[in-house]
Amino acid sequence: QVQLVESGGGLVQAGGSLRLSCAASGRTFRSYAMGWFRQAPGKEREFVATISVNGGTTLYADSVKGRFTISRDNAKNTVYLQMNSLKPEDTAVYYCAGSMGIAPRAEGAFGTWGQGTQVTVSS
Repeated sequence: QVQLVESGGGLVQAGGSLRLSCAASGRTFRSYAMGWFRQAPGKEREFVATISVNGGTTLYADSVKGRFTISRDNAKNTVYLQMNSLKPEDTAVYYCAGSMGIAPRAEGAFGTWGQGTQVTVSS
């Protein structure tokens, strides 16, 4: 089982960009579909994006489509989330997660989670 560590969060002004990284330990990273989720204060955790094991399939929440891009580098055991045109409503703790599914959206399909990284977007 892989262990996941997110980085790249921080404070940014509305309209700005951030790139989150999620580094995985272990040699089985390329066997996992990877996803990003987020949880804003007082809200439930929600799906953001997912990517299949070879990167050929990506899916996005409607709220981030066209602004966020998920990608992965299996040689570096890392998955990324490029976030552009950030809005205050993107403020949340962002989590990466691993799944043995193809490119799932459901939180329950993900069995491995990172500790999260805070993203704060000021208006």
